[in-house]
Amino acid sequence: MKCDFCLKNAVTFIRYNGSHLCSYHFMKYIEKKIKREIRKQINLNPGDKIAVAVSGGKDSMVTLHLIKKIFEDRDDIKIDCITVDEGIEGYRPSSIEIVKEYCSNNIPLHIVSFKEMFDLTMDGVAPYSDKNSPCTYCGVFRRKCINTIAKKIGARYIATGHNLDDISQSILMNFVRADIEKLVRLGPHKKIYPGLVPRFAPLRSISEKESLLYAIVSGLKYHDLTCPYWEKALRNQYRSIIDGLESRSPGSKFSILSSYDRLYPTLIKNCKQIGLNICTCGEPASGKKCKACEFSKEMNEKLGC
Repeated sequence: MKCDFCLKNAVTFIRYNGSHLCSYHFMKYIEKKIKREIRKQINLNPGDKIAVAVSGGKDSMVTLHLIKKIFEDRDDIKIDCITVDEGIEGYRPSSIEIVKEYCSNNIPLHIVSFKEMFDLTMDGVAPYSDKNSPCTYCGVFRRKCINTIAKKIGARYIATGHNLDDISQSILMNFVRADIEKLVRLGPHKKIYPGLVPRFAPLRSISEKESLLYAIVSGLKYHDLTCPYWEKALRNQYRSIIDGLESRSPGSKFSILSSYDRLYPTLIKNCKQIGLNICTCGEPASGKKCKACEFSKEMNEKLGC
């Protein structure tokens, strides 16, 4: 098949809108969508800094690459990269090297580890995660690490690599749980809480397959190993459900996101959000302590530290 815009061979057929695109026009299509998402989600002022949370995987590398490309001609917007070393041998070290290589091109890189922040590693935590999956602990610890560093470097926003698949899974998961508080927190973050750097997701309207294809056709180097703990994630069952819906009815993921966006103003208006306290570590908390401090205390006790 030929590209709808030129005579070059198409590299993809986008089922939800019927487009055949060559590599050039596919990249332009993705970049246009990313620019639109950034304009919708955040308001940047001269002197602002964006902290990009990067694991080295395809989605976070695409996010970092596109933000760099979009803002590279603006001297008034700064971009820093934050990478978290969870302590997963045979998996995380090689991804950090990819991030280091990319950031060697004039992007400040901040690497923070679970070991230095909590005196823990995921390899140590995973066998003792009990009723929670290892991903539950990892997510909580990662969020604290990223927010702590983002505040330290004076970032106004944190960009994450969450794509359309991730967002639609989170929406469905929180609807099933009737967790309205977490639905509201999915954002984009319009309300800024003291101590929390607001996040945005430039890839929220880009599917995982599109993100992967963009990385391939743009020649972007990314980490493609699988985390050894991924199979225990509760999210996997929602991934299977939504992938099945998308296969039968192309555009289902967009419909889930669109429904959420239409409901969001009502959720914000009617959901009484819990006030946040400040944990002894300085991070916001819904109780006396933040979840990361609770989890690290629990794990250090189990490990006899």
